[in-house]
Amino acid sequence: MPKISKQKIQKIKEQILFYLYSTFPNQPFTSDIATELARDEEFIKIQLIELEKEKLIIKINRNPEGVVYLRRLRWRISNKVHEAYSENQ
Repeated sequence: MPKISKQKIQKIKEQILFYLYSTFPNQPFTSDIATELARDEEFIKIQLIELEKEKLIIKINRNPEGVVYLRRLRWRISNKVHEAYSENQ
């Protein structure tokens, strides 16, 4: 499988951020994001974890009742990034 350039990975991360912004305040699962961007779930999960380390998105590992997800993760855009996107719109 060919290696993806850093520039293309950056574009994919931008698409992830935009998707999370456009679905705010909903918190999509990793699989929903992967489906929307037509990418592999594992690849998207790696990118989401990198975005979380950069504090651009927040991982949600509990359902609304407070029960911890065992195999799934939800994601949302951080408040700081949401404000930045809103200012530019």
